[in-house]
Amino acid sequence: MTPHDRGLSLEEIELIDPRYYAEHGYPFEAWRLLRRNAPVYWFDRLRGKPFWAITRYEDIVWISRQPLRFRNAPRLVVSPDGIADSEFPVRTLLNMDPPDHRAYRSLVNRHFTPRAMRPIQRDVDAIATAILDDVMSDAEESEIDFVQAVSARLPIWVIAQMLGVPRSDWELLFHWTNRTIGAGDPEYREKDKTPAETMHQARLALFQYFSDMTEDRRRHPREDLVSVLTHTTIAGEPLPVFELMSYYFLLVVAGNETTRNATSGGLLALIENPDQRGHVRRDPSLLGPLVEEILRWTSPVIHFCRTAVEDVELHGQRIRAGDSLCLFYPSANRDAAVFDAPDEFQADRKPNDHIAFGIGEHVCLGAHVARLELRVIFKHLVARLDQVELAGPVERLRSSIVGGIKHMPIRYKLRPAERTA
Repeated sequence: MTPHDRGLSLEEIELIDPRYYAEHGYPFEAWRLLRRNAPVYWFDRLRGKPFWAITRYEDIVWISRQPLRFRNAPRLVVSPDGIADSEFPVRTLLNMDPPDHRAYRSLVNRHFTPRAMRPIQRDVDAIATAILDDVMSDAEESEIDFVQAVSARLPIWVIAQMLGVPRSDWELLFHWTNRTIGAGDPEYREKDKTPAETMHQARLALFQYFSDMTEDRRRHPREDLVSVLTHTTIAGEPLPVFELMSYYFLLVVAGNETTRNATSGGLLALIENPDQRGHVRRDPSLLGPLVEEILRWTSPVIHFCRTAVEDVELHGQRIRAGDSLCLFYPSANRDAAVFDAPDEFQADRKPNDHIAFGIGEHVCLGAHVARLELRVIFKHLVARLDQVELAGPVERLRSSIVGGIKHMPIRYKLRPAERTA
């Protein structure tokens, strides 16, 4: 029994230990206690720099909408695995501030709008169909690891196709993202390497791969994002090499991990709430609300940080210039001040103003891609899964940054695609 099972005091809550997230999942009771009693809470029980834990929806929204008062750089995340900010040497939209953030985001923004998603919808649908057909069996009942067989494949295949990565190399991207996001997890950490060394190796390998690809696209441009970024300019100059490689890093990692974990967590929610799966199956118009509820419910990104530029008072606490603030998005998405019955999974929830993708100028660039992928895969899953149940324990990622599911064995019966029309 953990402290979170027997009633908590502020002095014993756990917020950031990756082992806790791997063993127990999200600390919802701790976040509930903080929202109620200490919405701006000084957490100093870890190695390294302490931080203010921000857990209420309205406060996270308020902070996120003031990028000049609360900066993204220099501290992107809290990492108790010993990965310091200086050991995460990429310069992406996530740790850029005005005016650079807007300039770099505008380079590819039009490729991630709802309008830009329409031409690729058929491709995404074909990929989802192919993935599910691949796990079809003639047997009455089958078992798979849903993460490995389905949810990990769709987003990496989609972002790889958008980037122009050949199909033979898609598994490489999957390998590098696991070792970046899961650097502190024993399953993904390189043998005899620290988490920081594991992440560093993965980053260098990805940089080298896209450096070679960039050189090819300089000579032979195509209709893909690598070509777009290779030939774009800022203030009349090509992107600096480090920023260009960092952009690829962001697209590969962010374009894969969050959607993968929303897909896995979404199916887990439907397994645990079979009435909601039946509800959507009877009324396909609920597919859109279902996707939004899956995003609220799973909230795959656990936190990002901000750094105060000036002294600020919030809920009676004096936040000083230079202090770190840790924004806990899953807590905000269970805030009873915003969501009715927040701890219930409701496929038809409306309104549903979750902030699983963040909010403000740093709202997730790939939000529309993720929504498309989730809409497509759950359209197929809801229609084609006649039966589904867990066939073993769910294994979670050892991370306090991304709420990952590494393995989720399921037992299922799946209809052929032609019977779902």
